[in-house]
Amino acid sequence: MTGKAVISESDARERGVSKRKEAGGGVLIVDDEPDILELLELALFRMGLEVSRAKSVKGALDLLGRHHYDLCLTDMRLPDGEGLELVEHIAKHYPSLPVAVITAHGSLDNAIAALKAGAFDYLAKPVSLEQLRSLVKSALTLPKSAAFEPGGLLGNSPAMVQVREMIEKLARSQAPVYIRGESGSGKERAARSIHEMSARRDKPFVAVNCGAIPENLMESEFFGYRKGAFTGADQDQDGFFQAADGGTLFLDEVADLPLLMQVKLLRAIQEKKVRKLGSSQEEAVNVRIISATHQSLSECVEKGRLRHDLYYRLNVIALRMPPLREMREDIPLLAHALLDRINQGMNRCEISAEALSALSQYGFPGNVRELENILERAAALCSENLITPDDLQLEPGAGESSSLQGELPLQDYLDRIEREAILDALGKTRFNRTAAAKLLGVTFRALRYRMDRLGIK
Repeated sequence: MTGKAVISESDARERGVSKRKEAGGGVLIVDDEPDILELLELALFRMGLEVSRAKSVKGALDLLGRHHYDLCLTDMRLPDGEGLELVEHIAKHYPSLPVAVITAHGSLDNAIAALKAGAFDYLAKPVSLEQLRSLVKSALTLPKSAAFEPGGLLGNSPAMVQVREMIEKLARSQAPVYIRGESGSGKERAARSIHEMSARRDKPFVAVNCGAIPENLMESEFFGYRKGAFTGADQDQDGFFQAADGGTLFLDEVADLPLLMQVKLLRAIQEKKVRKLGSSQEEAVNVRIISATHQSLSECVEKGRLRHDLYYRLNVIALRMPPLREMREDIPLLAHALLDRINQGMNRCEISAEALSALSQYGFPGNVRELENILERAAALCSENLITPDDLQLEPGAGESSSLQGELPLQDYLDRIEREAILDALGKTRFNRTAAAKLLGVTFRALRYRMDRLGIK
């Protein structure tokens, strides 16, 4: 292939520097197959991009040391080593350079290993030009890390600082992310932060609570359906994957998916294609998957509730959201921030130093979500616009270690367990009491009675 946009490994040393000054960077492609190089160079040239080529790990390292690039595309198998070596080198020495790997069809395990090592994304052979263009556009529009901060995740504790640093790294990748943490610890907020800092920030963020969808509707909800696919399907309808195309699909409580749906989700993730109910054809979707659960995914695998292969596709990179009891020094900051938001819809309330002290000593089994609920209730009950410890109505001993549970009066202990179960169900259903009652296996009337008895508003 000829053309000014194509710079061979041999003449890049002579012309690369001046070309970089004009273009402000370019794309380095690393492959020893002439046909692949030809295809990639032509596609990138038509996108108006400068291209350098290398046929080996050594050649790529040489070019990286001499010139600045905006993107690197590398094959996994090279004459003098593995593309994984190049990924690890770039992650260590050029952390702002996105690198994507090209892997043979059926070698997705290699792609997963590359994603864990720091790769931005991967392409499967034969390379789809549509997927190549999408990947390149995403990589070249990545925000610079110094200009962005994860939004909505407040706190100066070591645990929260570590979370924000991890989110910043995850935002520069397309790898699937699994967020683990207790109910109310901010898993969806973390997922939104990853999305908002990523190259997908201008595309949709679609959040799905997997535990709140009836099993008989799951396939149509996730993948959409064609007109006439079933009774009542009077028009074509997109599913969650189509709605999130180009953006991020957040699957909350993913372990609640039935096994049959897990098989179909696995295929959609691997093939990056979905088939609408009632359709004979698949359609390509470009979606980043972020999943979350308050359960342990590995334990769900051991118990047979989660497929082993799906576990490895979802758990490429894990992010742990710390419980509030591990960052008590952040409670005053969070309380003031939440109270500012609550005050927007009512008379402005202040919180006393004694109330802040009481909050800092509380266990928070419901984490940040529980803190918000406590403050909303206290703001409504307080006198003279000042929240006192009595207004908080904190439960004695809540959130303490299990060794103390036996020391509580039996009724208090049972009430505490019941309260936690109800709050968990309400959290999963976004406080839809009808759906929460169904999850708990009780009637709506029984749930309402229990909520009134336990003071859950």
